[in-house]
Amino acid sequence: MSKIRVALIGAGQRGKDIYGNYALLHPENIEFVAVAEPNKLKREEFCKKHNISDEWAFESYEEFFSKEKCCDAVVIATPDNTHFVPAKLALEKQYHILLEKPMSNKPEEVAELGKLAKQNNKVFMICHVLRYTTFYSKLKELINSGVIGKVISIQHNENIGYYHFAHSFVRGNWRNSDESSPLILQKSCHDMDILLWLVNSDCTDIASFGELSHFKLENRPKGASDRCVTCKVENECPYSALKLYYDNIGRWPTSVITEIQTKENVDKALEEGPYGRCVFGGCDNNVVDHQGTVLNFENGVTVVFNLSAFTNKVHRNIKIMGTMGEIIGDDVKNEIEVQLFTSNEKKVITPKVVSGGHGGGDTGIMEDFIALVKSDANSETGLTSASISVQSHMMAFAAEEARKTKKVINTKDYTNGF
Repeated sequence: MSKIRVALIGAGQRGKDIYGNYALLHPENIEFVAVAEPNKLKREEFCKKHNISDEWAFESYEEFFSKEKCCDAVVIATPDNTHFVPAKLALEKQYHILLEKPMSNKPEEVAELGKLAKQNNKVFMICHVLRYTTFYSKLKELINSGVIGKVISIQHNENIGYYHFAHSFVRGNWRNSDESSPLILQKSCHDMDILLWLVNSDCTDIASFGELSHFKLENRPKGASDRCVTCKVENECPYSALKLYYDNIGRWPTSVITEIQTKENVDKALEEGPYGRCVFGGCDNNVVDHQGTVLNFENGVTVVFNLSAFTNKVHRNIKIMGTMGEIIGDDVKNEIEVQLFTSNEKKVITPKVVSGGHGGGDTGIMEDFIALVKSDANSETGLTSASISVQSHMMAFAAEEARKTKKVINTKDYTNGF
């Protein structure tokens, strides 16, 4: 097989701009031959870029799956709460699958997809792209080398960034867990997955604390209004929609708020749409804005994981503490420091820079997926197979359960409940 033929289910930002653009850059390896997308403008734009005929452009995934199998694989990049059904239909049709995370926003559906994956003979991968970055691959390599001895504990931080949080988790698609997912699942199932991979042991127990502290009506500044365009104190607010979106016309995050990237359309979006709302009580947001989680693993490693909206930059940083030394890493700086207890010198490692989003992880997962589909591999292959990803998803669900109940959750008992 010289290249794989793929259908896109969901032509939003991830589907259209990440996976679609990868195909345009590497036409020798992958070709999109069909698309299912309810938004007419997005569907037509994708068809035009990829020369897809009207016959293979669908308003819904149900329409697409009602047809006979037409290609090798599907990439599913629909909203969180619409992952399960198209993935199940794709398995029934014997398509290879690349599914955006999370697998589902319901634990019972995640468990079901894990069972179906084991019964299926096609590639079924989840987009836990951090495993494919040179940064986290180097951390894994260092741990496995034994350079810092036995790993004892890890501190890991996901710094969401104040403007990213306001855009995605106060005004945006993932603001309300009743409609999408809890924050620790939607944003941090990546982190649960990477921690599980680095520790290389089953997680046994989880405790978690966090709440929505800042982005609510009681914290609205005096003189503020429901929308930034009419707000008297907008200029003093770090979460101003005017500051964020007018400065980024033509690129993320403004590319999310309106399909046509002109000042006039941004004006309309901020006057009428969800992204112009005041973050203090003007939105129906309910996801936490900070959360701290403690994880215990079967091999004795303990992890403290912190996620927070209240950071200047969007990045992750990690400290891995072993019996012979420590490793400190920052993925935005692309620097890893190794400090051994027997030496006063720090070794600084700069992993290879790879093009593509998520520190090259988006590129890496596409390359692996294509290679596996070409070889007609099965569902157990790949760094992020669905059967592997079930556990990290369950860790995220268990953490949310621990947060809500203020109890320590045994992950095995929790998972067995589904």
